[in-house]
Order: sequence, then structure tokens, then C-alpha cells
Amino acid sequence: MRVYKICWLLLLSFGLSLSALAQDVKVAAAANLQSVIKPLATEFKKQTGISITAITGASGKLTAQAMNGAPYDIFLSADVDFAETLYAKGFAINKPVVYASGSLILCSQKPIDAKNWKALLNDAATQKIAIANPATAPYGKAATEVLQHEKLLSSLKPKLVYGESISQVNTYITTGVVQAGFTTEALVKDPQLKTKLYWIAMDGKLYSPIKQAMVLLKDGKEQAAAKKFYNFILSPAAQRIFKQYGYKTQ
Repeated sequence: MRVYKICWLLLLSFGLSLSALAQDVKVAAAANLQSVIKPLATEFKKQTGISITAITGASGKLTAQAMNGAPYDIFLSADVDFAETLYAKGFAINKPVVYASGSLILCSQKPIDAKNWKALLNDAATQKIAIANPATAPYGKAATEVLQHEKLLSSLKPKLVYGESISQVNTYITTGVVQAGFTTEALVKDPQLKTKLYWIAMDGKLYSPIKQAMVLLKDGKEQAAAKKFYNFILSPAAQRIFKQYGYKTQ
């Protein structure tokens, strides 16, 4: 009987372990989170034993995919509006909750004059300037607002190169395809970055606040595990990671 009990406990323990390993939270994450999602996933698995699979892209495209049946468990948007769309149309369980705020930067492989950053954009040697598609990427929308505010949008229009998402903009910048680009501060705070970049933060008064929000999705298959990840994102441990990558937290 004693041997039987021991075997039963071992089997139960093994079964629980397999159950934990089977959990895999599918996270639809805004493209600006491409670098920060990795340390977040590592810390989450360390705490819970649960893995996440991150699908990154422009928030607008991820929203459309979720509404068309993509099997995401949780959505980390680059703004509140796209997350609110999913909730309003019945695809999300909860109202959007802000988990961090992003900051827009101008970035280049060339030095930038902090007092006259517009000189880089107007320079004849600057032939291409990357921004994300403002229709689907909140950081692209913010970049457009900056250019409009500074009355540069019309004159610089021939130079603008639109990336599908902020991650594509980052690729353009780091590979030298463009001479300048508007992106997220997370790019230059990424310890894996190999390219020497110069950057300057845009004045927050020049664009609408980039409040990034998340929602749990109704069609998620791992809702219990997703709820744990949702709570983790708001935890001190996750918030510290966001700060390391240049995000503002509450």
C-alpha cells in the first residue's frame, strides 16, 4: 500500500508537470515589444513554468487577425484604441488596461543635433526617412503628428518610407536602408543591439500619449494561463523590465 501511494504521488506530480508544460500562452504583441517580450517571457516562465509564444506585428493588423479568428489568448497593443476595438466588438473579456507608455524617438546612424534635430531630416544627404504605417501602427501615427506639428510633413513626404510595423522601421534604421527614422526608445535600450545609433527623444507635447493597453481575448484556449500572464505584466517584476527598455510605467 505504501509503495502504491508513492507511485500514485509520483504519477500525480508527473501529470501536473506535464500539464504545466502543455500550457503555452499565445500573445499577440505590438511590434514595439519585439525586444522586451523576450525578457518578459523568460521572467514569466521562471515564476510560473508557463511558456508564451509571441506573435508580433502592427497593432492594427493583429487586431484584424484576432477578429478573423486568430487563436490569440491575450493582446498587448501599442495603444488603447485597438484594444478598445476588440472589447467593443465582443472579442475581449475585459476593458483595456494600460500596462506601459511608450516614447517616440528620432534615430539615425548619423549624429543628431539635439538643438536642431530637424536639420537631419532636411539635409539633402538624408534621402529616406522611415516611419511606421500610421493607419496600423500607433508609433507611426505619433511620428506623423510630430511632422504635422513641425510643419514638415508636406516637404518631407518624398523622403518618407513607410514600414509595415515599427519592427520593419527598426530594420530599415539598423541596416542603413534609411538615413533616419522615427521609432520606439526600446530599440536603443535593447542590449542585443549591435549597430551604433544616435537618437533623440521627441518632445511629448508634439504627439498624443502612447498609452499601451492589453486585453484578454475570448477565443483564447489558455485563458487561465493567459490571466496569469496578464497579472504578471502589471507586476513589479514586469514593470521593472519595461522601464529598462525605456517605457514609462505607473
